[in-house]
Amino acid sequence: MKQRIVTAIIFGLLIIPIFFFGQLPFVILIYGFATIGLAELMRMRRISPISFPGVVSFVHLWVLLAPEETFSGIIDMTKAEFTLLAVFILLGYTVLVKNKFTFDEAGFLLLSAVYVGMGFYYLIMTRNVEEFGVHYVFFTLLLIWATDTGAFFFGKAMGKRKLWPQISPKKTIEGSLGGILLACVVAVIFHLLAPLDKSMFVIIAGAVLIAVFGQIGDLVESAYKRHYSVKDSGKLLPGHGGVLDRFDSLIFVLPILHFIQFIS
Repeated sequence: MKQRIVTAIIFGLLIIPIFFFGQLPFVILIYGFATIGLAELMRMRRISPISFPGVVSFVHLWVLLAPEETFSGIIDMTKAEFTLLAVFILLGYTVLVKNKFTFDEAGFLLLSAVYVGMGFYYLIMTRNVEEFGVHYVFFTLLLIWATDTGAFFFGKAMGKRKLWPQISPKKTIEGSLGGILLACVVAVIFHLLAPLDKSMFVIIAGAVLIAVFGQIGDLVESAYKRHYSVKDSGKLLPGHGGVLDRFDSLIFVLPILHFIQFIS
């Protein structure tokens, strides 16, 4: 526990100022996190990040992270078209190496690049929202942390019914509901102290969505870690695991908040 607290304090002191400042340092930081996150997934699947498929996947990731207008202005290709190009390259590579690199591995890399790339892309887009960008980033982060905290303490105090024992044996339904409740409380306090451009009703509804989908994002990561028999996605943060262990909920939630135009 001591190691987790020390790591959290140091990590927070390093990244929170960059999150506040935004601009190029923030974009560089997110590119770094996304690159490490994709490398963590590759290692789970035992695909070398410095292999040809690994390099193709990193380029695919970096393209997905870029603003649409920036990328299309360079070579006049949309992200969807580049993704299709990556599909053709990786599938063609399976033929060239006579299935030493398989169709399943190609699919894994493509899905991983989209999952990580678009999740972190929406983090950049959220920070770039005029006037309220930094508010939305910290609103979402605080609610995810509140959900985790509420789920832990409510689950420990009252948890009896397992939420999804095959994937995450310690999580309970009572803990999940407690996490949602605490997220709503934190959302109300945040909105009173630093009002967003939303009504209180919309803020509470958004808090519920963040808490629910944040937990789903966490369970998704638990599912693939269990499938690949690993405890943590990486070792970047002692006591906390890797990048995906820390950002799994955030990169799952932010795209959804943009899809429903809670953030726009």
